[in-house]
Amino acid sequence: MSINILIIEDEVDIREGISEYLSEVGYEVKVASDGQEGIDLFRQNKFDLVLLDIMLPKINGFGVLSQIRETSNVPVIMLTAMNDDYSQIMSFNEKADDYITKPFSVVILHKRIEALLRRIPGKENTNKWLYKDVEVDFLGFSAKKQGKTVDLKPKEIKLLELLLKYKNQVLTRSQMLDNLWDVEETPLDRVIDVYIKNIRKKLGIDCIITVKGIGYKFDEKL
Repeated sequence: MSINILIIEDEVDIREGISEYLSEVGYEVKVASDGQEGIDLFRQNKFDLVLLDIMLPKINGFGVLSQIRETSNVPVIMLTAMNDDYSQIMSFNEKADDYITKPFSVVILHKRIEALLRRIPGKENTNKWLYKDVEVDFLGFSAKKQGKTVDLKPKEIKLLELLLKYKNQVLTRSQMLDNLWDVEETPLDRVIDVYIKNIRKKLGIDCIITVKGIGYKFDEKL
C-alpha cells in the first residue's frame, strides 16, 4: 500500500530536497509552492500526511491548516523557520500533529513521519511476517524456519522489516544505512551486503533481489 504525502513549501531547495528523499524511500509525493495550490491539490487527491510551511504566498500555513481541518484529520507536520511560542501554539490550536523548525535533517523528518503513520489503522507495519516455512516476529525480534528457531541478529531483522515495508521498490545501501543506524555510528555500506547474505542463508529465502549497481528490493511474488 503506497503512502501519499503532500509537501506545501515555497522554498525550492527545501521542497525539492524533501520530495527527492521521500520519493527515494518509497513514498508517493506531490508538491505545492503556495497555500492556494496546496489546498487545491489536497481537495483533488487523497493524502496520508501533509508537510506544511507557515510563511507561504497567497494563503499562509495557518489558513491552509484551518481549511484542511474543516474536512480531514490527516496528520499534518508544520515545517517552518518560525520557532517562537506563538507560532507553535497557533499551529497546535489549529490541530497540527507535529512542529519541526528549520534547518532540520530529512532523516529525522522521515522518522517523525513514520511515527505519525504508525497511529493510522492500516498504515503501520504488521508485527509478523509469514512466508512459506518462515515466520519472523519483528516486535519480538525472533525468527523460525520449519518451526525451529533461527539466530537472526536484531539488525538483520530490522533490515528485513525495512525491505518488506518498501516491497517491490529498490532501496539503495545508503537508504538502508540511514534507516538502521544513527548518523554518528553509520558503518561502511558493504555491511548491508553481509546482512543480506546472512538473511538469505539463515531463512533460505529467494525473495530479496540484488539490483546491480543500486541496492536491493523485496519481491514476495518469487
